[in-house]
Amino acid sequence: MNKFLLIVLFIVFSFVTVDAAIYKGQKVFRKKCLHCHSSAQAFIASHTADEWKKLMGKDGSALAKLHLKTSKAKRSWQYFKSQKYTKSTKHLQQFLVEYAKDSGNVPACN
Repeated sequence: MNKFLLIVLFIVFSFVTVDAAIYKGQKVFRKKCLHCHSSAQAFIASHTADEWKKLMGKDGSALAKLHLKTSKAKRSWQYFKSQKYTKSTKHLQQFLVEYAKDSGNVPACN
């Protein structure tokens, strides 16, 4: 019985840790987004979880297009065209959804 319980717990914790990358998204946000979106709490809470999911989509292309359309975001164009952005979209999405307007959570980015 104990072996079975240990195996079940191991499997459950394995799945939880694989998907729990909110801290990685926060790190990406601090490094890449905070210099333009300085009020992190207000910026992240400006959209609902569904809106962030839609913007991030599968590969974050909608958010990238939004930044690439405006000259105000010129500093970030290289990042949004890079493979680094594509790799970090999953984590960034989890972070943005976790602290969205309708989540009730408050990020601590500073």
